Amino acid sequence: MIFFGFNPFSSFLYQDWNRTWHTANPDLTQCFQNTVLVWLPCLYLWMCAPIYLIYLRSHDHGYICMSHLNKAKTAVGLLLWIICWSDVFYSFWERSHGTSVPALVHHVSPTLLGLTMLLATLVIQYERMKGVQSSGVMLMYWLLALLCATVAFRSKIFQALDQVSLNPAQYTTFYIFYALLLVSLFLSSLTDQPPPLLPGHQRLGETTNPCPEPGASFLSRITFWWITRMMVTGYKRPLEDKDLWSLNSEDRSQRVVPQLVRRWNTECQKIKRSGAQYGRESVEESEILIVKTSQKTKEPSLFWALCLTFGPYFLISCLYKIIQDVLMFVGPEILRLLICFVNDSSAPSWQGYFYTALLFICTCVQSLILQKYFHVCFVSGMRLRTAIIGAVYRKALVISSAARRTSTVGEIVNLMSVDAQRFMDLITYINMIWSAPLQVALALYFLWQNLGPSVLAGVAVMVLMVPINAVAQMKSKDNRIKLMNEMLNGIKVLKLYAWELAFKDKVSEIRESELRVLKKAAYLGAVSTFTWICVALSTFSVFVLIDEHNVLDAQKAFVSLALFNILRFPLNMLPMVISSMVQASVSLKRLRVFLSHEELQEDSVEHKAVAGCTEWSCVSLCVCRLNVCIPEGSLVAVVGHVGSGKSSLLSALLGEMEKLEGSVAVKGSVAYVSQQAWIQNSTLKDNILFGQERREAWYQRVVEACALQPDLEILPAGDETEIGEKGVNLSGGQKQRVSLARAVYCDRAVYLLDDPLSAVDAHVGKHIFDQVIGPQGLLKDKTRVLVTHGLSYLPQADLILVLVEGQITEMGSYQHVVATQGAFAEFLRTYAAVEQTDNNSETVYLNIYFTMFVCFFAPCVSSSPGVSSVSKLPQTAEENKVLSKKAKDPEVKLSVFWAYLKAIGVLLSCISLLLFIGHHMASLFSNYWLSLWTDDPVVNGTQPDRMMRLGVYGALGLSQGVAVFGYSLSTSIGGILASRCLHQSMLYDVLRSPMSFFERTPSGNLVNRFAKEMDTIDSVIPSIIKMFMGSMLNVLGACVIILIATPLLAIIIPVLGLLYFFVQRFYVASSRQLKRLESVSRSPIYTHFNETLLGTSVIRAFGEQERFIRESDQRVDHNQKAYYPSIVANRWLAVRLEFVGNCIVSFAALFAVIARESLSPGIMGLSISYALQEWGVDSLPPGWPTDGCIDIRGLGLRYRHDLDLAIRNITININKGEKVGIVGRTGAGKSSLMLGLFRIIEAAEGHIFIDGVDIAQLGLHELRSRITIIPQDPVLFSGSLRMNLDPFDSYSDEAVWRALEYSHLKSFVSGLPNKLNHECSEGGENLSVGQRQLLCLARALLRKTKILVLDEATAAVDMETDNLIQSTIRSQFEDCTVLTIAHRLNTIMDYTRVLVLDKGEMAEFDSPSNLIAQRGAFYKMAKDAGLV
Repeated sequence: MIFFGFNPFSSFLYQDWNRTWHTANPDLTQCFQNTVLVWLPCLYLWMCAPIYLIYLRSHDHGYICMSHLNKAKTAVGLLLWIICWSDVFYSFWERSHGTSVPALVHHVSPTLLGLTMLLATLVIQYERMKGVQSSGVMLMYWLLALLCATVAFRSKIFQALDQVSLNPAQYTTFYIFYALLLVSLFLSSLTDQPPPLLPGHQRLGETTNPCPEPGASFLSRITFWWITRMMVTGYKRPLEDKDLWSLNSEDRSQRVVPQLVRRWNTECQKIKRSGAQYGRESVEESEILIVKTSQKTKEPSLFWALCLTFGPYFLISCLYKIIQDVLMFVGPEILRLLICFVNDSSAPSWQGYFYTALLFICTCVQSLILQKYFHVCFVSGMRLRTAIIGAVYRKALVISSAARRTSTVGEIVNLMSVDAQRFMDLITYINMIWSAPLQVALALYFLWQNLGPSVLAGVAVMVLMVPINAVAQMKSKDNRIKLMNEMLNGIKVLKLYAWELAFKDKVSEIRESELRVLKKAAYLGAVSTFTWICVALSTFSVFVLIDEHNVLDAQKAFVSLALFNILRFPLNMLPMVISSMVQASVSLKRLRVFLSHEELQEDSVEHKAVAGCTEWSCVSLCVCRLNVCIPEGSLVAVVGHVGSGKSSLLSALLGEMEKLEGSVAVKGSVAYVSQQAWIQNSTLKDNILFGQERREAWYQRVVEACALQPDLEILPAGDETEIGEKGVNLSGGQKQRVSLARAVYCDRAVYLLDDPLSAVDAHVGKHIFDQVIGPQGLLKDKTRVLVTHGLSYLPQADLILVLVEGQITEMGSYQHVVATQGAFAEFLRTYAAVEQTDNNSETVYLNIYFTMFVCFFAPCVSSSPGVSSVSKLPQTAEENKVLSKKAKDPEVKLSVFWAYLKAIGVLLSCISLLLFIGHHMASLFSNYWLSLWTDDPVVNGTQPDRMMRLGVYGALGLSQGVAVFGYSLSTSIGGILASRCLHQSMLYDVLRSPMSFFERTPSGNLVNRFAKEMDTIDSVIPSIIKMFMGSMLNVLGACVIILIATPLLAIIIPVLGLLYFFVQRFYVASSRQLKRLESVSRSPIYTHFNETLLGTSVIRAFGEQERFIRESDQRVDHNQKAYYPSIVANRWLAVRLEFVGNCIVSFAALFAVIARESLSPGIMGLSISYALQEWGVDSLPPGWPTDGCIDIRGLGLRYRHDLDLAIRNITININKGEKVGIVGRTGAGKSSLMLGLFRIIEAAEGHIFIDGVDIAQLGLHELRSRITIIPQDPVLFSGSLRMNLDPFDSYSDEAVWRALEYSHLKSFVSGLPNKLNHECSEGGENLSVGQRQLLCLARALLRKTKILVLDEATAAVDMETDNLIQSTIRSQFEDCTVLTIAHRLNTIMDYTRVLVLDKGEMAEFDSPSNLIAQRGAFYKMAKDAGLV
């Protein structure tokens, strides 16, 4: 009796198929129902509960208060528990009272069930305490319990109908039990209220618009239903920023980045410790280690750090992938059973419906699991990108300057954009590395079962076609982007020198090598698609030919085709994944190298507390044999030639230099003003406040002292004006004053000022010195270290340091240093003739260069000092709309597609289309032919017409192969032609755009076009076109075949088609918006990073690292806020489209089952295997200008058509060989005049004639290549020195050396190891500013045109070098017309004539001596400069 419950169970397995399977009315044995069906759900819950409870314990989301839903769940659980126990007690009661003794199973099963129900109720309560709103584990349990109970329920109903003697008590409890299970399932699919936010959770950032995902029910999460609300919004109107949900807390930067940083630091510490042990051993075991020296030093593993950080979450995806891989093979297996069912007329018809239902359930579960798998992968990728960007950003703020020089700004930004993106892309497919071999092995196993050894023929063909993917393209792309980046940063110089064509050719050359690689890949791809066609063909041919008794029936043919379809994906993916892994490993190495870079020594500068220090302990320093002690509150001037180490001295005080020996101590906090002002892309006010609180009175004092008040009056939005990238809409002088105002506002104890007065004119310079730096200025009680070339400020300094070649040669007060009669006194005497009492004129160099970026508001410029021309960025809400419009434009116009087709070529497009259609027709015919073949009768164990059938099948197969090869090649080559054409025209258009275009467009956006968008056009669009055409024709073909096979489906297909179409339209509306929002928010991340890299020393000096890290994190999160819904929307679409596809498969199977009498197995196999497919100018004389006469008549210029004239009514005539100086206050229009001469700004009225030719009639390239400018900002490009001097290679080496000799660089260049081939780093960072300026002079000497424009070109050089430059210009350009914009009036006192501009108009024009005699505006200036 004891085994009563188990024996029939075993006997059932072996004997009772007649009751269960081979019957028109199937049922399971009573025993099976009482054991297996009861125990299965219990087993599931007892296995899952321990793991689930441990998981809940470590993932606490807060405490949910008892709600009605929770009370209901608990009550139902307890009721179920009571019912189970009542069953147990009843069976015991029956045992003691009744005549029949119930089997032991009637005690065991209800007891087990009762305990499980109790466990379920406890789990529900524990979930509530841990803040779980909806539980998948419990939903699965209730579903499983209900399914198992349904079998018993059906059985009991049949028993009741058959009037089997019933036990009323047990039946009643069972029906109540079943009803309660239904209620439980319903309740567990609902979602509970969210846990109240704990105080700690509140801080996690904005929860204004929280993401509905955490609160969504389990069903909503697996079907991605929770995003539907956003999709509806996106369908009704374009989505905006405010519609986006905030990120889930576990996806935010502040959660993700610190995890990676912590793990990476642990890795680094491990290596350091093992390195230290290695060092200790080497002392003791020096003899042994002589042999071992070759062993490599261990590197910290970034890969391991990434695995530890993201591995646990990512492992879930592996589990999903295994389940999905196995389920993938269920489809072909059910197809086989269905074909058997159709062949076997004696089979009961319920089996067909059972297979159909099974097919539908399996495909739906497979879809859900696949989408869940992708979701986990994409979220992992997103977190990985966030973590890498955050880690790179944090590292960039602490990296030492030596390490910083090893990589360009572009390369570091690439780590963030390209390398982080690569990891993100790889993570989606990385599982294929083990999943592909698994899929291939399973497919081959099933194929072998089906066709035997013939499969090897197909396998051989497949092995041939695994394509060899090229990795070379990446290198060229990096170089191209780096070059583009530099060109866009130095676009002004390219235009002034007319060098656009030289650089365009350089870019095109790199581009061609990229396209060559793409072409190779296209040929390989075409060959591999051709071989695909041969796989099935070769397999079936071999199968039929090796033995005439091998009959190709429907089951063999179509199950094999379905399996070959499955094989296709892993085999195509594997090479791609491997090449992605190769690229990712390169990225990993680059990231590891960057993150391992040396950091600044934190202890190189000792910061003493402000209180209780003696007066002299403020700054003491011994770097590069320097010993100096600076008293607190004193003004120290540091002077010396170009390259004597003045800026390095300040860097050492900031702790930016590597300290070899000695000590540096600074008392109190530090503020720093760099030599090249660093301006952020935000409002002017934010630039000054720099993260501090706004104190109105102090703010006003600072603005006035820094002479910014007049500028604020003419800026369109005052201090709320948006400043462009790198301060493009401010003049050099304004940038420097803003930079100074920032330092003054911060109110620190020590001020390090690196030549802040060099970019402002004399008047303003004097104002700033008196009001800010000098003995009476705002900073009079602070310690100030001022690097300067301005001799007039020196008498007011408390201490002067004279630097020569990195050493202090003289030190002391002004009187003391002059009295010692050293080098400094001699230097002073040389210039004393020129410089008198009040002349700070030599510190006056207006940054002309700004003007090109400027929107002049000259007419409303007040006559106050230091006012400069200004702003061009969108200043108001109105203008800002222009930028956001890009994100709003909802439709992709048809004209865009038409432009792409034209770029490919209309003929090629038509040929591709014809080949496409040809291939699909051949494919349909060959499969139809196969279905006819499989229906051939078998005579004597063989098919009589098989050779004819095989011949036609082979011919169709080959024609299909040729068509595939043709269209694959034509679309790829078409794509390459299109991308070449689009890249060339884009490059051409960008280089020909006027300067105003570059002012309005951030360079990051343009680089993005050339990098990300070009990459899409290169590789993504051709394959998308192929996939789109392929899928469309596949679907049409499948519909035709399915309709031929099962005409009943004609009722269903239009309905499903409409559903398909609607889902697609619905999705596209929102998805396109999300993509745009994501790409619009991507650029600010890189722009901000770029900006940070340029200003690291300033950020560190002010100690603002944390604020910048927060800002970067916030920008990344903002970008991910748009990215996250877009990946979920993709999954949303996939789940719904696959559901439509699954419906088509199931209906095809269902109607095949209904119509099985009239249906041939071949056509049915064809129908379902199809359904199973995936549903997813004037010419000039050569020497022009020969004389260099310039005639300007009534000239007027404006910066934009909606602005007033910046220059008006200028009429002057300059004769051959005249030297003309152009002077005027900041903002008088000097630079605008120059820009008009070069036609950077076109004349609004009037004309300019050079040697009688109207320059407006000339081509820009022609004009700019015939006149020369030495600009104020010396811009160099990465490449050799020779390339920087002569990019077109039009001069001999002798000429280049001669130019270098005249520009006083010959000794420097000949001292370099590679001489003229010396590599300049990006932006010429490895040369000093003064040396770069001299290189620009060498460029002018090489071109030696008849007209030379000097745009105050001596801003960054000391007095002595300036004199050298002036003497070179006088001797070498003696017979040329020279126009000089000057602030140092002494340089133009011997010029032929001087043009004085005021507020955009000509004030005076005569020789200097006459102008001084007239005592007008020029006389005043000369008096200010102490020259009269």
